[in-house]
Amino acid sequence: MELWNMGLLHFNDGIYKLHLNFCPRDPEWADVKLAQAKYLLSRLAKFKTLVSERLECIPEVIVAGDFNSTPGDMVYQYLVSGNPSSNLMPNCLEEPPIPLCSVYASTRGEPPFTNYTPGFTGTLDYILFSPSDLIKPISFLDLPDYYAADIVCGLPNLCYPSDHLPIGAEFEIIKE
Repeated sequence: MELWNMGLLHFNDGIYKLHLNFCPRDPEWADVKLAQAKYLLSRLAKFKTLVSERLECIPEVIVAGDFNSTPGDMVYQYLVSGNPSSNLMPNCLEEPPIPLCSVYASTRGEPPFTNYTPGFTGTLDYILFSPSDLIKPISFLDLPDYYAADIVCGLPNLCYPSDHLPIGAEFEIIKE
């Protein structure tokens, strides 16, 4: 297994999709995911600078994917608040280069789960965006609850072909 494995795709739409590393049996590797998150934000900051200089505008950023981190994890806290957990290594304490908000957290709270398997049930998937007056989430995909008939035996199944539920959001983009 490639421990530094991180998928990061981007196209001309300014929306990034990613998959952070999964290390289920070794919490010692949590710093790998944090390093990946820091790399992601540094690349997003470079992207914003490049677009700002070339197009003379400040781009909005949306990043979505499987972060393999629950809302209490230091990776999630670093990405959305810039206030990492107190047990974070001192060299990781700088403020993130780009502030991000979670669509679900900013509208109704993170869902109880986006991954539902016999070994784990929790939220790992997020849609994050750069907060501003020019982009606002206006709706999001509702997720089933624990007792929904189509997930009662866990995922994947015939209704949901992945161990992760689909998440989604609609944004209003306000032109200056």
